[in-house]
Amino acid sequence: MTITIYHNNRCGKSRDTLALLKEKGIEPEIVAYLDTPPDAATLRSLLKKLGFADARALMRKGEAEYKELNLADPSLSQDALIDAMVANPKLIERPIVVNGDHAALGRPPENVLAIL
Repeated sequence: MTITIYHNNRCGKSRDTLALLKEKGIEPEIVAYLDTPPDAATLRSLLKKLGFADARALMRKGEAEYKELNLADPSLSQDALIDAMVANPKLIERPIVVNGDHAALGRPPENVLAIL
């Protein structure tokens, strides 16, 4: 089965998670999600695999876009939050490692070991 990492090479945690996978002998498929953002269906699938009921759990709340788009507004639907991530992939927390029907955030990188 293919292991996939949604990766940002400028992020230390993402680089550390990729290095951890390689230390375990895994050469994952690397998705540079800032260059090729996931679509809404992919984000919904990732949320399900991560076990997140709220799309905000996958969002980087410290990003300027989060505040500018008022994404903390509790009246926003899950679809609106997902659409915001599609339009602004910088909002997506990283790294995300996927193994079949399971996914984990590499924060800390050792979190991904549970799904390998």
